[in-house]
Amino acid sequence: MFAPSEPLCDIFSISFCRVFVNRSLAMEKIKCFGFDMDYTLAVYKSPEYESLGFDLTVERLVHIGYPQELLNFVYDPAFPTRGLVFDTMHGNLLKVDAYGNILVCAHGFNFMRGPEIREMYPNKFIQRGDTERFYILNTLFNLPETYLFACLVDFFTHCSKYTRFLIKATLGSLKEKTLENLEKYVVKDGKLPLLLSRMNEVAKVFLATNSDYKYTEKIMTYLFDFPHGPKMGMPHRPWQSYFDLILVDARKPVFFGEGTVLRQVDTTTGRLKIGTYTGPLQHGIVYSGGSSDIVCDLLGAKGKDIVYIGDHIFGDILKSKKRQGWRTFLVIPELAQELHVWTDKSCELHTLIVDTDACLQHLDSSSNERPDISSLQRRIKKVTHDMDMCYGMMGSLFRSGSRQTLFASQVMRYADLYAASFINLLYYPFSYLFRAAHVLVSSENVLTRSISEIQPPNLFPQTPQEITHCHDEDDDEEEEEEE
Repeated sequence: MFAPSEPLCDIFSISFCRVFVNRSLAMEKIKCFGFDMDYTLAVYKSPEYESLGFDLTVERLVHIGYPQELLNFVYDPAFPTRGLVFDTMHGNLLKVDAYGNILVCAHGFNFMRGPEIREMYPNKFIQRGDTERFYILNTLFNLPETYLFACLVDFFTHCSKYTRFLIKATLGSLKEKTLENLEKYVVKDGKLPLLLSRMNEVAKVFLATNSDYKYTEKIMTYLFDFPHGPKMGMPHRPWQSYFDLILVDARKPVFFGEGTVLRQVDTTTGRLKIGTYTGPLQHGIVYSGGSSDIVCDLLGAKGKDIVYIGDHIFGDILKSKKRQGWRTFLVIPELAQELHVWTDKSCELHTLIVDTDACLQHLDSSSNERPDISSLQRRIKKVTHDMDMCYGMMGSLFRSGSRQTLFASQVMRYADLYAASFINLLYYPFSYLFRAAHVLVSSENVLTRSISEIQPPNLFPQTPQEITHCHDEDDDEEEEEEE
């Protein structure tokens, strides 16, 4: 099923070169490939880039009157994960599932236990629709912001000089600092021109980014700054030549609805030309604004002819899917680490669960005996917690114990394809059929497991020193252990 056409990744890393499928997609039917730029074409180095964003924001906060002591904070990449929810009322970072059930709750750097959580949130549940109170931190740009919220809440909670405080994180001059040292903050991949040139041979390719032209021009020039073209021995090509349509200042997600006025960019000055652009598509011209409807008109394509590739679950994937019916490809850079932990640690957990099931499988309603499985339950709890901490202090991006996170549910619902990098498309032919696995309901899954050999789960899922949350058990059991 997976056969790289070139020796660009070895057998050890083959799973990290895969593209994962939620809904079947026939590549030969795709007429257009669309790209976001930030964190998609332009991959920012982690944790250097997040540290820069964190430091700039802290400096900005101190400049507008926050305590000087905040400058002592240093970004810790082991703490935050994407998809958390910030409760502006209580100052808590929440990890929730698709329905709003709380999986993890942290107040500053303090991870709260079940009874503490229940005091603030009856039934350990929130109404995610209350967007004035709950702020979802879904993007890679939100990682430094997530850690900053924890730092600020922890600092002011333990500082008696302050009785009330207002959290207002404002992004500093991140783009300016990035351009000052592109080599430090931006990944340059020689396979990028090769993949885009191959896409050019079978389909149209367009760029739709929220960044302005001047920033886009400098980033893209750096990404394609090679002495050769797509392959060694081929002449160098400017980055614009790889795209049939270039849109900056797209203002996604508005771009996928009513959009904005389409205007032409003067690439000499970077300024916008006067008036709305209404002419035909011109190769090499850079446009500002527009909408997804305009893209379809200019490229002569309809919704399902287009695959849009981006990293933003809401701005790139959800809106393009719901409003336009575009096919979607989500870039999840964290996937490599998620896969590594899951494949390395999940077998032990699976074995314990099978052993527990074996102790109970011969019992029915007439059975009076109660097998002692407490030791197995403790081991499952310990292994689950240790596994969660391998991902980071907030655990996996995709799960908490056996429960899927809000982020995971959004990925499964809105991303047709996903991978650690869109470069993984290089390892598949453009005639390939990405076929989704059968999605089974629980009853079908039980029948399948009884017929065939039981296999480890195939969904994917760093650190508190003790177990503070175990979401497969009731709070009553947790309280009994504490006593």
